Amino acid sequence: MPRYMVERVFDEAVEEDMGRISSTSKRVLEEDFPDMTWEHSYVVSDVSGIKTFCIYEAPNEERLRKHAERVGEHTITQLYEIGAVVTPADFAH
Repeated sequence: MPRYMVERVFDEAVEEDMGRISSTSKRVLEEDFPDMTWEHSYVVSDVSGIKTFCIYEAPNEERLRKHAERVGEHTITQLYEIGAVVTPADFAH
C-alpha cells in the first residue's frame, strides 16, 4: 500500500489543543478509515504556527484528504507519496 507524508498547518490551534486534535484524528481514523494506518508524526512550529509532518499508509490521496476534512481544525499544505526511505546505514563509507 502507498505511504504518504502529509504536511499540515493547524489554523488557530495552540500547543494545548494538539492532544485533543490528535485524539480526534486517531478516533476518526479507527472508526471511519480502517484502510489507513497513521505511522507517526513530527510536530514543529514556525511563523505560520503549529505544523505536523505525518506519515500514513493509505490507498490514495483522496482518503487522506477525506480524513483531514472529517477531523477539521487544520489545512493540508502539502501531500507527498513516499517513493523510498533511506537511512545512513544504506550507504557505505
